[in-house]
Amino acid sequence: MAKIISLANQKGGVGKTTSCVNIAASLGLLGYRVLVIDLDPQGNTTSGVGITKRGLKGTTKELLNGEMSVREIIRETPYENLSVIPANTTLTSSEFELFDFDDNEYRMKNALEEVKDDFDYILIDCPPSLGRLTVNALTASNGIIVPMQCEFYALEGLSQLMITVKLIQKHYNPDLNVSGILITMYNARLLLSMQVINELKRHYDDKLFETKISRNVKLSEAPSFGKPVFYHDKNSKGAKEYLDIAKEIVSRI
Repeated sequence: MAKIISLANQKGGVGKTTSCVNIAASLGLLGYRVLVIDLDPQGNTTSGVGITKRGLKGTTKELLNGEMSVREIIRETPYENLSVIPANTTLTSSEFELFDFDDNEYRMKNALEEVKDDFDYILIDCPPSLGRLTVNALTASNGIIVPMQCEFYALEGLSQLMITVKLIQKHYNPDLNVSGILITMYNARLLLSMQVINELKRHYDDKLFETKISRNVKLSEAPSFGKPVFYHDKNSKGAKEYLDIAKEIVSRI
């Protein structure tokens, strides 16, 4: 049965989608069957695995609305052991349309029941907000990975996210756990980076991934080619670091 993991942070620009795409691809390279779900109306995870967003028929919107079944929507990608449920801007309206359903918090969870045995890992890329789409993802998930930069505003955002996780645990999903905090865009030469990491260790030491994702040119280039970084440049630092993160995930989740 699949382990379902949401990548979430209400703060944008923290490397959430980059991490989702590259962790999913790395788990696939390790031999695990992986489904990545794009739950962000920007659709960057979709384009990041080589799927064209424009004119898509069968997206996360149709999944949540019950217009199509999950098996009708899942698409194979060009990458090893990696499938995707894509999204585009039509998903924006789902934040409001979900309120029409009595089970609106459980739409994703219920939809995935049909395919949980088909995959080893299901990764959900959440939008940069704590709205109804993110609530759906967290209600469906076993764990949450929080990508964050080494800056003090990120620490404030993390505290707010932890409050949201506790509310989800209380009302919708008592089995939800914080699987890990992933440092992205890391620069070891900056004093601020060390200060933030020390603060994180004080409060969340057991949640921090050992591997940190460094700033890397190849990692930044890869999305423009519609490729995870390993398939863009397998010898790059970014490819190695995400493979190491994938191995950590396997060992702890």
